Amino acid sequence: MHISTSRLARSLAAAFLCGALTQPVLAVEVGGIKLDETVQLASRELKLNGAGVRYKVIFKIYTIALYLPEKKNQLADILALPGPRRLEIVMLRDVTSDELGQAFMQGLKRSSDQADRTRLLGQTMQFGAMFEMVPGLKKGDILTVDWLPEEGTLCRLNGKQVGDKVPELAFYNALLKIWIGAHPADTVLRAHLLGEVA
Repeated sequence: MHISTSRLARSLAAAFLCGALTQPVLAVEVGGIKLDETVQLASRELKLNGAGVRYKVIFKIYTIALYLPEKKNQLADILALPGPRRLEIVMLRDVTSDELGQAFMQGLKRSSDQADRTRLLGQTMQFGAMFEMVPGLKKGDILTVDWLPEEGTLCRLNGKQVGDKVPELAFYNALLKIWIGAHPADTVLRAHLLGEVA
């Protein structure tokens, strides 16, 4: 059976294109949630540094992932990294805005010293007001908390901006310490986010 060279070339090109289009996006699964291994933010590619599940007693509350310009496993190195960063939280159960807001505020109190809390009080209040803008988070909702250099901390719920940007990097670092600081919400989760546990 004779097949013309151009037809064969077209067939091979089509097969290659179909193969390229069906290549899976690199992802990992954590707590039943698929997380991309890389994300784009502020014209930079960020790598998944680590991810884990936040439990309260025996209940799964959310899956959280930390994306950085390069992988790091020490808090000081992460806080010193230039460029954008992302925390991505995927809800595994319904939570009221009051519950989430209180958890954030308790986490900040536990992980920051008094001097930092005083200095960042205005920004903390601004961030806390964000939780009054949403009635609550439902299972499957995605909350991203991004650091955008020269812009500030930006929160999005299911892709839609919530509240205003909070300007200081020190505030974003204080948020990170809730999960990866010396007094984290969960030491096992901290190890996962720092990439110490596969």
